[in-house]
Amino acid sequence: MRYIIFEDFAGELTPIIFPERISFNEMREQIPYTKVLSAGTVQLDNGLIKCFSHPNELGLSSFDNDRDVIFRHLS
Repeated sequence: MRYIIFEDFAGELTPIIFPERISFNEMREQIPYTKVLSAGTVQLDNGLIKCFSHPNELGLSSFDNDRDVIFRHLS
């Protein structure tokens, strides 16, 4: 799966997780939040959330704390 982490209008970090068949640009166009902080690939590996960077059309990468942001929203 892919993800983008946005900063919402209240300043909260908000992850959006979506299928690989949707491009980063397509998802970005659908979300009204103005600030995009990071983007990458996310997977569940033996119960652990792992985030990976790869080149994408947004020119963003993942950060070490992305998995924590995603975990908080899934809990």
